[in-house]
Amino acid sequence: MNFFPIFTQLRGRKVLIVGAGEVAVRKLSLVYQAGAEVIVVAPELGSSLVAFVNRVNHQRLSIIEREYQSDDLNDVHLVIAATANAQVNQQVFNDAEERKLFVNVVDNSPLCSFITPAIVDRSPLTIAISSGGEAPVLARLIRGKLESWIPASYGKLAQLAAKFRHRVKAALPTGTLRKRFWENVFEGVIADKVFNNESAKAESLLQQHLQHAVNASDVPTKGEVYLVGAGPGDPDLLTFKALRLMQQADVVVYDRLVSKPILNLIRRDADRIYVGKEKAAHCVPQNEINQLLIDLANQGKRVVRLKGGDPYIFGRGGEEAQQLVKAGVAFEAVPGITSAAGTANYCGIPLTHRDFAQSVTFATGHLKNNTVDLNWPALAQSNNTLVIYMGLTGLTTISEQLINHGRLANTPVAVVQNATRPDQKVVIGDLTSIAEKVVQAKIESPAMIIIGEVVSLYDELNQPSNDLPLIEALPLIEQDDVAEPLRKIA
Repeated sequence: MNFFPIFTQLRGRKVLIVGAGEVAVRKLSLVYQAGAEVIVVAPELGSSLVAFVNRVNHQRLSIIEREYQSDDLNDVHLVIAATANAQVNQQVFNDAEERKLFVNVVDNSPLCSFITPAIVDRSPLTIAISSGGEAPVLARLIRGKLESWIPASYGKLAQLAAKFRHRVKAALPTGTLRKRFWENVFEGVIADKVFNNESAKAESLLQQHLQHAVNASDVPTKGEVYLVGAGPGDPDLLTFKALRLMQQADVVVYDRLVSKPILNLIRRDADRIYVGKEKAAHCVPQNEINQLLIDLANQGKRVVRLKGGDPYIFGRGGEEAQQLVKAGVAFEAVPGITSAAGTANYCGIPLTHRDFAQSVTFATGHLKNNTVDLNWPALAQSNNTLVIYMGLTGLTTISEQLINHGRLANTPVAVVQNATRPDQKVVIGDLTSIAEKVVQAKIESPAMIIIGEVVSLYDELNQPSNDLPLIEALPLIEQDDVAEPLRKIA
């Protein structure tokens, strides 16, 4: 460890910044946000500094337009040199060292007794990432990852905790009780209320939670269920909220359509229960899944019901939600990118297009009574894109019925297996040929069917990823040792 990580109180203290360019203004902005009284010394003021001065109206900010002098260090707490003059930077460092002041010469680690890290600001929660000056770009990339993983509302959650901190300490006598209490607050429905901008409700629930803990010397035993959409398969399409809930779950009840890379993101010590369903071969009947969710919640568990795509689009999330309401179990539905949208985008097939389709219809090819008895006149309309979920086994019937009800026989059709995943497979045909082509290509479920003139754009718009310009990014972290601490933060 080349630098010891430390947070310092700058509110009301003087900080000297030598320099007035873009870099100096970035440092000025940071220390100013921390409440410092800032003194800027420079022979000329850059346009960015002038704009900053006008914005804050000189409050807590003094500008001295001249060359740096050693006496500028009088009564200051911290020093930052951000000039383009190496001689001036060296002089500032020497003078600060002589006075035993913390000093930072920007982008010059040997002339730094402190460095400024990459910062994730969720005030009062602050996360600092540093490479010790060795790889600042890497630190910024990691900061970007954390920025995306950590909701902005975590600051509000920290403020709520601060408001109750002393009350909790007075009410719960042992550290174990307090730890358990706060874990349930930060990982449960109270935190979710904060994240959903229901701060008043969160505060009310926290007060009830504390009263229950005082009376029972424990936390409430009733859990909750989250119906979470995992998207079509590519883990990069998982929402931040879905990832957060997967990291907080006690139990994850998941379907066959949830991909392995997404399952790898579940908290390691969470219980996993597979209830995958296939046409005519259900692993667990739906009524048993409903009861399982209720039973787990009544045991005080935080349950994530993880589904492919979106839970409310052919995911039976509505049926499960109804049963949870009847049982008095708290639940929340978390949307995911539906498989239709993911499939279309990854194949270069726009679902709507002004020249081809002014509407799009989602339909299931597998009804509750195991038939394909759909509203064919409505589905056969022209200038409409038809997307059929779970229709692979009924593809011949679907094609025939659409033709019989007026859809042109040469209407383009795409059948996509394992959409958005590395083994994605696409077959293109029309209503007369697609069923035979699917058999020849040995397409298996899960497969999505897209019917309409927009499919004719496949050859033009389906661009392989290696044709795209290289974008540098950190890889998705899954199961290595480095991932676990970051996963807990997320």
